[in-house]
Amino acid sequence: MGTTGFGIPPLRLLLAKQYGIEAVVTVPDKPAGRGRKLGQSAVKTFAAEQGLPVLQPSSLKDPWFIDTLKKLRPELFVVVAFRILPPAVFTIPSFGSINLHASMLPAYRGAAPINWAIIRGEKETGVTTFFLEEGIDTGKVILQERTLIGEEETAGELRDRLSELGAGVVLETVRLIGSKQVEPRAQDPALASGAPKIFHGDCRIDWSMGVRRVHDFIRGLSPKPGAFFHRGDTLLKVFRSRVAPGTSSAPPGTVVGTDGELAVSCGDGSLFLTEIQQEGKKPLPVGEFLRGSRINKAEVFN
Repeated sequence: MGTTGFGIPPLRLLLAKQYGIEAVVTVPDKPAGRGRKLGQSAVKTFAAEQGLPVLQPSSLKDPWFIDTLKKLRPELFVVVAFRILPPAVFTIPSFGSINLHASMLPAYRGAAPINWAIIRGEKETGVTTFFLEEGIDTGKVILQERTLIGEEETAGELRDRLSELGAGVVLETVRLIGSKQVEPRAQDPALASGAPKIFHGDCRIDWSMGVRRVHDFIRGLSPKPGAFFHRGDTLLKVFRSRVAPGTSSAPPGTVVGTDGELAVSCGDGSLFLTEIQQEGKKPLPVGEFLRGSRINKAEVFN
């Protein structure tokens, strides 16, 4: 069960190791893009290429859907970046249902663990498999694997790495469950932290946070949903940045450099913005962006 490309490497590996995939469950097709043509999830596209049956319920509580799952007589549900399953669904398989989560649980429970780990300046993260229960990301842990977060790594880059790392962890988890060697352990609620869904309004840059925190904020939201600021009435997104040497005494949000690089004061230092997108246009390296936009020193972004 999955939606985004994050779920493809685990599915591909399970197929390569000849595990029997009875069906793939994903979200319904929905209109996307300017033409509002029906688009399908990345998982559906991959599943169709492999000739796998695909189920796309509008509601996970639909009696037809639940009955269809029961008729498959599944041993295990493997859930990767999907929706919250109701008990009527996750209790169907004889061996239970497992989830792959992109954090070292109980840290960063919720919808956006990769983004929040980078935004909060974490130096490492990882992946966790656990048995589903009614609480969100609270079930008993099966396996975990850690990895360092690169100092300049974006959320998109880390997501790709964790997907591949998670594929191996899912495979080993399935093997342990199938051989009845699994020894799940309870999470410690005292160590739990949240990673709630990120909305557009959460992505506005606060230049007064300090240069390191602004840098982490930008890369933690790159490429989606994208950190942004306003230049007058124009919205600009930033996908990459670099901490400039030295300090800055200019007020936060003030442009302090435009000579081939765009430097903005963040209170305790300045930050080079290296990849920028003006609303309605494509992302550009800062050099190209500056050639098409007259930005002067002492301007203040908000």
